[in-house]
Amino acid sequence: MKKLDYLNREQLQKIHRLGQKRNANRILQQLSPYLSNYREEFSTIYYLNKTGREYVNSQKVRKKSNFVQHVIMRNDFYIFVGFPHEWRNEMKLTDGINTVVCDAWFKANGRYNILEVDHMQTMKENKAKIERYRGLLEAGAVEKHFGYFPMLIWLTTTKLRKAKLAELCKGLPHFIYTMDDIK
Repeated sequence: MKKLDYLNREQLQKIHRLGQKRNANRILQQLSPYLSNYREEFSTIYYLNKTGREYVNSQKVRKKSNFVQHVIMRNDFYIFVGFPHEWRNEMKLTDGINTVVCDAWFKANGRYNILEVDHMQTMKENKAKIERYRGLLEAGAVEKHFGYFPMLIWLTTTKLRKAKLAELCKGLPHFIYTMDDIK
């Protein structure tokens, strides 16, 4: 939870191999002094409370917000790619001129990748972010540092949004998934 911020029971079951719902619920009940939770749609979202943050030495205060579903989607992708050891959330990439904060930076199959989660952003916001990535690519500093430009991976909600993102990402090394693709 310190690393991934918010998790639902299904994600906790997969990450920690907790088995069936009953066992996962039993373990979550035992951890309840360290966790806060709330219901959202059909699942319960768990996050560290003050006691839990102190126990794991985390300074990051988490609260219920509109951003939570974005994080849950990011965590679903973390599970999908097999729990990469090198995984950083909200990482800032810059070449001195262009700067962008990616949703996640991770290494898979020996190469670094960038994850962007498109949950409720407008396409205008996505386009602006893609243009910042294009600036990083054209400046060449990232490619020079790694020997390649990392794959820009988008996770979105619908096929229509996937098609729009594909159009915007032309010229960039990219791959786009929908939530249906990774479930």
